[in-house]
Amino acid sequence: MTDFQTSLIAAAGVFVAGVFVYNKWQEHKAKKSVERAFASEHDDVLMRKGEEPTAPVYGADGDLAARSEPSFTLGDVSMVDGGSGGYAVPAHEEPVAPTLAPVDDEVTPAAAPAPAVTEQAAAPVAPRQEPQLADEPAPVPMPVPPRAADAAVPRAELATALVDPLVDCLLPLELAAPMRGEKLLPALHKLRLVGSKPVHYIGLAVSGDWEPIQHGTVYTKLQGGVQLASRTTALNELEYSELVTRLRSMADEIGAEPHVPDMIEVMAEAKNLHRFVASHDAQLGVNLAANGAPWAIATLIGALEKQGFDVRPDGRFVMPDGEGGQLFTLSTNVSPAEETTPRLTLLLDVPCVAPSRDGFGAMIACAKALVQRLDAVIVDDYNQPLTDAALAEIAGQVRDFYADMEAADIPAGSTRALRLFN
Repeated sequence: MTDFQTSLIAAAGVFVAGVFVYNKWQEHKAKKSVERAFASEHDDVLMRKGEEPTAPVYGADGDLAARSEPSFTLGDVSMVDGGSGGYAVPAHEEPVAPTLAPVDDEVTPAAAPAPAVTEQAAAPVAPRQEPQLADEPAPVPMPVPPRAADAAVPRAELATALVDPLVDCLLPLELAAPMRGEKLLPALHKLRLVGSKPVHYIGLAVSGDWEPIQHGTVYTKLQGGVQLASRTTALNELEYSELVTRLRSMADEIGAEPHVPDMIEVMAEAKNLHRFVASHDAQLGVNLAANGAPWAIATLIGALEKQGFDVRPDGRFVMPDGEGGQLFTLSTNVSPAEETTPRLTLLLDVPCVAPSRDGFGAMIACAKALVQRLDAVIVDDYNQPLTDAALAEIAGQVRDFYADMEAADIPAGSTRALRLFN
């Protein structure tokens, strides 16, 4: 047998194997399609036990009345702006492009040689180390309170809080047939996080409203969303590739067809959004220095509680805002093993507090009250006194900072801001 004949035989074998594998694949696809087409969760009235048959309904002319079959006639739902709760296939051709001035030029007081401004610019900086009390348990992360999950919030607003066209990459999922929430949730829970970026889902209910997916509701369309950026990083190519792979697998499980945006456009949006977050990641701090002997920590805790601070399980001192959130925090600047401290620091996370709450004004008022209570003086990071004129200058710059965030449609303290700066 010649080499040519051997090659022909090998080629024929490969061809036959390919045809066999292709036929098996087509058979598998047809089987799955038939199973979906004939699957049904409806009760069979003929199989019910212990129930009397329903009497037939007759019309006015004595003939049987025509049956009314259920149907879904929602039509197409077009995408509208992010605040309306409407969704469809996203248009990634217009990435968010906020053009705000860097925070370095906005929160530096002019009247003080060294302002009490702690800023996190393009490269986020680790937060100040907060003390924990000696008799408290180990620190645990404190999540942002989910204010948007309030039961009184409209469904459309809840949906936008979960999947927001401004901060998420939208991932439409076309269902082959309407499905109930309890059938969808087990599959959706398999893809909730990609890297450090959360993934959320909402559904178009038969009522015509977009809402968080829940048991007992039938949905005709789904919309997924992966957050484009956070305080630390933007969504990167590796995370997006993992997302696409896992999304397609999950979509096959529920019989859906995902619409995946182009990676290059998504990466551009993610980097653009992260630049905005980095340029507005600012913290303002004021310090209280003891005029005399250092304060005893045991005595200090009582004074701070009288001033309105809450001592959290992780040892942080937090000034609550009255609605489950926080206005600002306080640090003793010493380790839990220390018994005294000569210095306190009040810190305001600027983009996470709404302008209406006047977090900076409340922090300065609290600092002045502690000055009287503890016999202290307000100083900057270089131990230079901060005058009222310097504090007023900073307050004006904070107002400008809030105006810039409002212009970018990411108001400070909003659900969008809390997601991005968490």
